[in-house]
Amino acid sequence: MHLPRAALEDWMRDFYFDTSIDLGSSGVQCWSLAELRRLLGITVEELDEIALDDSPSYGGPNLRRAVADRFAAGDTDRVMATHGSTEAIFVVMNALLSAGDEVVVLDPAYHSLTSVAQAIGCRLVRWRLRPESGFTPDLDELRALVTPRTRMIVLNFPHNPTGAHLTRGQLDDVLGLVDGNDLHLVWDAAFAELVYGREPLPDPSTLHERCIGLGTMSKAYGLPGTRVGWCLAAPEILASLVPLRDALTICLSPLTEHLAARALTGADRILAIRRAQAARNLDRLGAWAEDNADLVSWTRPSGGVTAFPGIVGVADTEDLCRELGRRHDLLLVPGSGFGHPDRVRLGFGGAEDAFGEGLARLHKALVERRGTL
Repeated sequence: MHLPRAALEDWMRDFYFDTSIDLGSSGVQCWSLAELRRLLGITVEELDEIALDDSPSYGGPNLRRAVADRFAAGDTDRVMATHGSTEAIFVVMNALLSAGDEVVVLDPAYHSLTSVAQAIGCRLVRWRLRPESGFTPDLDELRALVTPRTRMIVLNFPHNPTGAHLTRGQLDDVLGLVDGNDLHLVWDAAFAELVYGREPLPDPSTLHERCIGLGTMSKAYGLPGTRVGWCLAAPEILASLVPLRDALTICLSPLTEHLAARALTGADRILAIRRAQAARNLDRLGAWAEDNADLVSWTRPSGGVTAFPGIVGVADTEDLCRELGRRHDLLLVPGSGFGHPDRVRLGFGGAEDAFGEGLARLHKALVERRGTL
């Protein structure tokens, strides 16, 4: 299989590590090890006891138990720990799909959720979240896209990059499509616990045997450096992933597994801090967007920590984002990586002072740019 280059990752390689203000990332502010230890009571002695050995293929028992207790109704047999959700996406699609299969995917979407199936040789059918309707999911349109040839539906809610989300009733409608057709649902729940004004949805893998849930420590938990994710599914589906796991990564590090397990056990404390921070940033972004309606147009996200605003009068934002990186020391992601070149992915999960400074720099650049047109 030949995977295409990921425009998003190419952009992040060029600007993520070389800018001091981040308005482009899709996760919350990262924790330091010292902060994590202090919040969760992790001692040096506890860390010293970890043997840097291999972990089991499905993940260490403590990590699997922590994931199961939070997301899989306590059933560890339905949990496989993975190297982030990216490994889970890759092994699930390669285990369950074949060339020629029809796969319904979101548009726009995070690149791995479409590119892996495409590289396998599947036919992608795109369920479009449309800017003219505020990126509101249209379940009638999804129903019309599912045919007897559909073998998988791939969804990511809350959605990256738009922040759109489903209601519980809409999730039940999606499960009805799974129940009435010979297909699997892959549910990327990277942002499941980053919602505003509502309760998180249950993981569909706990509701239907042909649903696969994916999760990660990267987005809501602020621990992308652990590279820990998970796949939730029926035991027979997880068993089908093992040969690919053996060929790719074999296992995770027991050190990062330990940190992830402790973070999941203390998840409510971690999430409360970062969710409140993101909510304050979102309110600030809303006020900023209202004050600058002549410069940007947007739809307020229902979940996640990204918005997907349009830049008024700019048909392609790549030059703008490149200028922001090089002249203003600011990371912003052009929407071309998501098929909408007139938009940008704007992340609001970071530190509040830096977020405010980022908005000020963005405003300055937009005003300057308008003055030269």
